[in-house]
Amino acid sequence: MSKDYQVVLPDEDSMVRFGHKIAQAVQGRGVIFLLGDLGMGKTTLSRGILRGCGHQGSVKSPTYTLVEPYEVEGKCIYHFDLYRLSDPEELEYLGIRDYFDADALCLVEWPDKGRGMLPVADMLLQIELQGYGRKLSWVAQTELGQKMADKLLSLNSEFSS
Repeated sequence: MSKDYQVVLPDEDSMVRFGHKIAQAVQGRGVIFLLGDLGMGKTTLSRGILRGCGHQGSVKSPTYTLVEPYEVEGKCIYHFDLYRLSDPEELEYLGIRDYFDADALCLVEWPDKGRGMLPVADMLLQIELQGYGRKLSWVAQTELGQKMADKLLSLNSEFSS
């Protein structure tokens, strides 16, 4: 739907700061798929997004629980980690459809594990190794995602493209 945007982030602190920018761009709603190998920083980026939305507490990886819910300033944010999911059908038992409300923000790590059970993501965020840092690319897949991507691009002045 849109062009692919990218930024290189040199360290964990910049990943968290960029998460704050994503939080500003998404304004507490939408579906974002976080793509990347183990150890690329998906949970670190999620922590930055949650803190950028106003969450003050710790952010833990939902690897064993599959989803961690957060309520921040009246907004529902759900952080999914589907890495340990063995069958996408398991998501039906979790009540997956109830989480993807139009007014919620859903961050989904390892979305390929839930193929066929998840809605279309508004935005895809890919994290790859770039030297000692990370290259983060994003692309919109919906109209809402395009608004997010454009807003994120406008907020991106701190980071080099």
